[in-house]
Amino acid sequence: MTKNRGTIIVAGAGLGGLTLALCLARAGFSVTVLEQANALGEVGAGVQISANGARVLYHLGLAEALQAVAFKPERGEMRHWQSGETLSSRPLGQASEAAFGFPYFHLHRADFHAVLADALAAVAPGSVHLGAKVTGFSQSGAGVTVTTEAGESVSGDVLVGCDGIHSAIRTQLFGPDAPRFTGCVAWRAIVPVGALPPGHVRPVSSNWIGRGGHFVHYYVRRGELVNCVGIIEQDEWQAESWSSEGAMAGFLDDFKDWHEDVQILMRQAESCYRWGLFDRDPMPEWSQGRVTLLGDACHPMLPFMAQGAVMAIEDANTLAQCLASAAAAYPSALQRYEYLRRERTATVQQMSRDNIQFFHNADIPNLAERMSSHREAHLWLYSFDVTNQDFAPRS
Repeated sequence: MTKNRGTIIVAGAGLGGLTLALCLARAGFSVTVLEQANALGEVGAGVQISANGARVLYHLGLAEALQAVAFKPERGEMRHWQSGETLSSRPLGQASEAAFGFPYFHLHRADFHAVLADALAAVAPGSVHLGAKVTGFSQSGAGVTVTTEAGESVSGDVLVGCDGIHSAIRTQLFGPDAPRFTGCVAWRAIVPVGALPPGHVRPVSSNWIGRGGHFVHYYVRRGELVNCVGIIEQDEWQAESWSSEGAMAGFLDDFKDWHEDVQILMRQAESCYRWGLFDRDPMPEWSQGRVTLLGDACHPMLPFMAQGAVMAIEDANTLAQCLASAAAAYPSALQRYEYLRRERTATVQQMSRDNIQFFHNADIPNLAERMSSHREAHLWLYSFDVTNQDFAPRS
């Protein structure tokens, strides 16, 4: 491993920030991760990692650790919200590995986060600094200096904002963003498998498409838990936060007319969370000088393609490789990273936006055509090899 390639400051120790830090550390960079929370951890929700993301994680040496905590679905299914009929099915499982070379994973976010944190601690011990909320930065031709809420200063060669949809780094670079409420509210819950009738949930990723909403569920944590996410169209404005607890009575009421299989899942949830879904247009630029953005900080997307975390993983690989190929020409490396990523992520943002109408109108006349287009989109996504690009900056 090449040493002393430079010092990169990563603002945020979420899934994207830790993946980036691990990519950088393995490429020979010194990494400082600044995390505002006082303890590492993630919310109790599920995340889907398709083959295009698993490729990066396997290259980071995480295959064994991921397989110990993940669930591999056999296929993805779309079902009718009232009849329960399977409208469409696409193979995953062994078919994903045969077609793309890498598996499709269902993971509990906390399990995935722990895998990344453990791997980073092994290769770059002490690189994560907790209770270090970034409040601002300054930069010059020689480097970047970050200030924290506690009044500390941290200096490095490059700063990467991995600080999510409410990114302080993005705000300082480009000013406040302009989120639009989509008219959709999301519910999430985790259900222990032991609380369900035997075999109630198929070993697949299930998407019940309905009228004015859809409901997704799948196994996580080796098949011990079921992650549930319900999206329903509503006019009221809700907080944009994954951690806003909701009322079970409201969850049940929003999906009261849905198939009994969905009802059983909801009734066995011990708690639920509710938040509003907001949309943003693709950003025309992500970087200035020695500062750039990654993941939700620059391309937040609606959760209708299951690609939010995967796009951040692709970002992390691309950014680390661009920096490694730049021979300390850091601003040029950031521009190359942005060039390689902006069009693809903007396309996925649009795909996710378009799926609202698809998932929320199960009885449209051209349903078969839409499903065919949906399958083609997945092939385009999963077959992409983010590790095989020309990362060198252009003069």
